[in-house]
Amino acid sequence: YDPGMLGIKVGQSRQTKLTQEKLSDLSSGGEHVNPAYDSTLDEPPLYEESNEHRTVRPSVVSAFGHDTLDRVPNIDFYRNAGSVSGHRAVRPSLQELHDVDGTPFDDLESGPPPKAEKGAVKFGWIKGVLVRCMLNIWGVMLFIRLSWVFGQAGWGLGTVVIVLSCVVTTITSLSMSAICTNGVVRAGGAYYLISRSLGPEFGGSIGLIFACANALAVAMYVVGFAETVVDLLKDNDMLIVDPINDIRIIGIITVVVLLGISVAGMEWEAKHPTITLIMNVFVGTFIPATETKKSQGIFNYNSKIFLDNFAPDFRGETFFSVFAVFFPAATGILAGANISGDLKDPQKAIPKGTLLAIVITGITYLAVALSATIVRDATGNITDAILNPGKPCNGSTAAACELGFDFSSCETETCDFGLMNNFQMITLVSGFGPLIIAGTFSATLSSALASLVSAPKVFQALCKDNIYTALRFFAKGYGKNNEPIPGYILTFFISVAIILIANLNVIAPIISNFFLASYALINFSCFHASWAKSPGWRPAYKYYNMWLSLLGAVLCCVVMFVINWLYALLTYGIELLLYIYVTVKKPAVNWGSSTQAVTFVSAVGNALSLSGVDDHVKNFRPQILTLTGSPRARPALLDLAHSFTKTYGLCLTCEVFVVGSTATLLSTNRNQMYLRKTKRKAFYAAVACDNFRDGTESLLQASGLGRMKPNTLMIGFKTNWRTAGAEGVQSYVGILHDAFDFEYGTVVLRINEGLDVTHIVEAEGRYESFFRLFASHSICLCVTHTNTHSALSCILMNEKLLEASAQFKKKQPKGTIDVWWLFDDGGLTLLLPYILTNRKKWKDSKLRIFVAGQPGRTDETKREHKMTKNRNKITKTWDKQQKSDKKNNKNKTKYYKNEIQNDKRTMNNIIFYFMIKATCHGLEIILNLWFYNFAVLQTNLQIRLNELLQEHSKSASLIVVSMPIARKESISDFLYMAWLDTLTKDLPPTVLIRGNHKSVLTFYS
Repeated sequence: YDPGMLGIKVGQSRQTKLTQEKLSDLSSGGEHVNPAYDSTLDEPPLYEESNEHRTVRPSVVSAFGHDTLDRVPNIDFYRNAGSVSGHRAVRPSLQELHDVDGTPFDDLESGPPPKAEKGAVKFGWIKGVLVRCMLNIWGVMLFIRLSWVFGQAGWGLGTVVIVLSCVVTTITSLSMSAICTNGVVRAGGAYYLISRSLGPEFGGSIGLIFACANALAVAMYVVGFAETVVDLLKDNDMLIVDPINDIRIIGIITVVVLLGISVAGMEWEAKHPTITLIMNVFVGTFIPATETKKSQGIFNYNSKIFLDNFAPDFRGETFFSVFAVFFPAATGILAGANISGDLKDPQKAIPKGTLLAIVITGITYLAVALSATIVRDATGNITDAILNPGKPCNGSTAAACELGFDFSSCETETCDFGLMNNFQMITLVSGFGPLIIAGTFSATLSSALASLVSAPKVFQALCKDNIYTALRFFAKGYGKNNEPIPGYILTFFISVAIILIANLNVIAPIISNFFLASYALINFSCFHASWAKSPGWRPAYKYYNMWLSLLGAVLCCVVMFVINWLYALLTYGIELLLYIYVTVKKPAVNWGSSTQAVTFVSAVGNALSLSGVDDHVKNFRPQILTLTGSPRARPALLDLAHSFTKTYGLCLTCEVFVVGSTATLLSTNRNQMYLRKTKRKAFYAAVACDNFRDGTESLLQASGLGRMKPNTLMIGFKTNWRTAGAEGVQSYVGILHDAFDFEYGTVVLRINEGLDVTHIVEAEGRYESFFRLFASHSICLCVTHTNTHSALSCILMNEKLLEASAQFKKKQPKGTIDVWWLFDDGGLTLLLPYILTNRKKWKDSKLRIFVAGQPGRTDETKREHKMTKNRNKITKTWDKQQKSDKKNNKNKTKYYKNEIQNDKRTMNNIIFYFMIKATCHGLEIILNLWFYNFAVLQTNLQIRLNELLQEHSKSASLIVVSMPIARKESISDFLYMAWLDTLTKDLPPTVLIRGNHKSVLTFYS
């Protein structure tokens, strides 16, 4: 209820209260008054004024014309805390609107927005995406490898190479556009898209590969530039050393200069390559060819050359090896996405600029193919002109022969010109060669600059997410654009190492594999997000299809293996290792990935499918509801429950708050995070109730989902039952009765040192130092927790308590798990310890089974038990049978006999107290006498069982005993607790188990 909805404020209701008459006038508007209208119902409630002053969220005038705490919808309410595109605001909390005394939450609305950093360069879709992508695609391949591609593959398969590249990049761009328009895209490009879609495991693994691919691309473009320079030096006989070493020298010098330009800032780099010189090539094809050009294999458009160049003529290459050399040109489509953090509006700029760049560059590559103007082989000698036109023309040089030149010598030796032999044919065919050389320099250097900027920024985005903690140093940025200087230096050294290869045809296939792996995951990200059908998947770009994206992912993977299966295996091997590393490390990030959505959908589907299947005894597994309180409060109870259920069943660690619900809400996430941190495969659940028993009853009835619900209650033994008072004992025993009523199996754990370490955890303040207590802390605990112990004894007590609490965490030494299967409860008493022996920590423990026998039938009972054990597949155990009438051990100490006598006196007092309080109407005397005899027999049985446990299981690692059951409203709660106390007194860790008397074992296959 918001008082502002009536135009008033809390604390001012007395001043703004209207009289009944005024309200009637207002409601009638001066017209007919409804006599049935009770205006007092519309009056605002009166609130008591308080002298306590607190900061409250200021009310505002809403769109409805009155003051209110409510806020109208605003995009700033939906921003992340680290938003750089706008100021985040916090809407009023539900408590502020609903509760009169609701504590106001932090309000960022009224605070000043963060100051934007001035001077940062932001690009639009043309300069930031379109131009950048086109310059990358028109890089080294257009000017110095396109002619070689069409010479090897012919213009028929050469067109297929270009079309296949365009198909892969177009599908990838459609997927990328869908992802980009689903939300704000920050710095990181492909890494950001993949990591936010598929999660840190995929994103972290592909992020490093993608950053390295961009660094390799720098080397590829620089080597292309160096090749052009070396060709010029060769033509002028000015080589420094030799062609290979010259490429290395020029390449290293070039990358040093480019590093300086990049560090200087992106603004200059983006303005540098703004024009293209492709038209010069078309002009050159129409200028009549001179004799010199003809000797170099360059003719004007001719159908004979066109037909001769149609078929492929692979020389030491294959279709896919040629495709591998060309495909790095297509990697330019990510040039805009790589700097998404530097774009004004990435959601609009990336789809528009990338798709348009693919269309323009694809048409350009097909148009500049030159397959109709240049022959494959030419000598460059004018003297090879045919003087006798009647000479027959055959072989691979037939087209040139028909045009007046005899290049037949190229069939036996390598020539220097033609599509197959010279990488600078586009320069030679152009109208003005130096202009093409300038264009080559511009395109290669601009592409190298773009990659040199992209690689560090992708690496910086990866390091900022702290997925690889060792690389955190590279996350730091400098200057107004937050330039990643350490990333630039790392990219520089990687580029120099690759430049030393000095062979473009070797570098290109490596880059192709890395980029194809990135493209495959971008397509798969789009498919996966669409398939998960998460409500958060709402891309504004609608021109995509999930199955087309899947086809694109498969196509990329197939092409990778066809190009070079060894490189593909190496790429995916590195990616797999990185994936495993990130999965094991589990970085503390949550990006709402589609992997989480698919996991949720799969879990719901499996839960629904289970609900349609009836339970079967062969599929029974313990699903335990453990009353640990906070998971840190009773670690021994949690550890044992986890050992029962790990990889087998469901484990719920539950807590009941006898307070308001706020404590429950605040503790849930923290406790679940603790379970995950300590690698406990369990869920945390908490309820708030008026008393502990009612809360436990709610958990017993409502916990779980479908078939995934608890069937066993596990609780610690109440060691302070003698001093807890009647209400505490009745609540504890009542929980056991409730568990039986709801047909739960019941497990009670008792450790002599105790289970509850809450006081120690609270004193420490954090669980990490839980096992490193200082003596001063222990003394403090003594004063507050047990006033009857000295400081020294309290220290020892806490040390023993901590040691006992951690005993189930570590590997158990060789020993035995003694199972006293006294009552047939369906087999749960036998199944749980058998599960323990299959655990790694308990594998050295041998299972010993004790059963009760009857006088005169010992051998027969033993045979029946052995048959039951074998048929139920409980193997590798050691059986020992005890007769119920076995005499006491004569060697018992006097102290132990005194303890037994004390127990008997205690029991008699409890029984007598119960008889005085009991009322059975007219049959009081008879029934009480009958009950007294029954109680004495049961008491003696518990004492006798404890004697046998002391005699045979005193050295066991764990004792499992069938738990006795007390009839409701017939057995005193105190008497029942006395039975359980006597049965488990002075023993190693003891577990009392009672199944729900439904079979959990079977000997049928």
